[in-house]
Amino acid sequence: MMYAVLPTGSFHGWGVCGKYITKELSRITPVGLITEGFDQAAIQDVFDYRLLKGLLVPEHEQQQLRNGAAVTVDVPVLQNIVDKTLRPALPAFHGSWNAGYTFFEDTVLQPSFIENGRRFYDVVVAGSSWCEEVLRRYGLTNVTTIIQGIDPTIFNPGHAEKEYLQDAFVIFSGGKFELRKGQDLVVRAFKVMQDRYRDVMLVNSWYNHWAASMQTMTASPHIRFNPQSGEYMAIMERMFVENGIDPSRVITLPPLPNIMMTRIYRNTDIGVFPNRCEGGTNLVLMEYMACGKPAIASYSSGHRDVLTDRNSMPLRALRPISISHGGEQVAVWDDPQLDELIERLDWAYHHRDQVRAIGSEAGRSMAPLTWERTARQFHEVLNKQQVSHNVPAHQYA
Repeated sequence: MMYAVLPTGSFHGWGVCGKYITKELSRITPVGLITEGFDQAAIQDVFDYRLLKGLLVPEHEQQQLRNGAAVTVDVPVLQNIVDKTLRPALPAFHGSWNAGYTFFEDTVLQPSFIENGRRFYDVVVAGSSWCEEVLRRYGLTNVTTIIQGIDPTIFNPGHAEKEYLQDAFVIFSGGKFELRKGQDLVVRAFKVMQDRYRDVMLVNSWYNHWAASMQTMTASPHIRFNPQSGEYMAIMERMFVENGIDPSRVITLPPLPNIMMTRIYRNTDIGVFPNRCEGGTNLVLMEYMACGKPAIASYSSGHRDVLTDRNSMPLRALRPISISHGGEQVAVWDDPQLDELIERLDWAYHHRDQVRAIGSEAGRSMAPLTWERTARQFHEVLNKQQVSHNVPAHQYA
């Protein structure tokens, strides 16, 4: 028996992560699920919804915990870590063994954050080896890495061949529209490709629920972005027009659950992920590659856990970029260079067979990285109650 305090859903990374970890852990051991905003609209799949609903802790007990009731249980507890402060979702909820799962992108951490990591958890589980490295650099030793997974029943090389747009070279880009995700580089590179070749198209899945993070794109050195109030599709179309992009050569997607994305992926030729920082391995990248599709991606932060020179086209010309918030530096990220991205895209355009071979290798390399594997690693961590707090790096990764 164990408790999982995790977000659940199908429209954002944490929700997908929490849904699958809980589902797969429940196949290994009884799980009590504590989550907010749980409904079928968020989960989408009727069978996942039915399974997870059966794991839910009664709502009145969940509400007591959210109200700060101090509760200790004699079984392990896994909680999502809220942000870089390393505080758990329910600070007063403790188990016989306490694990926190974290993804963050800030690299400037306060001593109090590290103390939280020691105080609240027996082990902090990072979503990438890069996150683990940052925490260890600040002196946190009770830390290890477990990366996210893919659902091979949905994301697999059976979706590698295009059904539509066969007369076009289709570029895919995903992730919420913000400076960190690097879509400004995609827009600028696509402008070059659009002007060179008449058959190039862009399919983007950039919907962003958080206006503040979308606003960060105003700092881009590559594009003009002046967000105004209005509907998302109109904002995006205006951005494309202002940057010289022909809207008729762009397909902008509404928010879709991840289980519906395979149809999108299969009808594209190459994915582009010039992200400046990823605290995790980037679920969209992993799911895209799992479908046997080739990707151009920054060899940086969490991406390094899944990219190789054989399964992708890594962007390695990276320069440090300082990130500030409220006048204070909060991070140093890796900034991909536009020229390398354009060169990679142009090479892919002219070498379709070689690019497809890279996609095939991508599918093979992602196949073992399942959510079942992720859950087994969490189960091992949650049952290591006898180990010391100084967990060796990557012991469970």
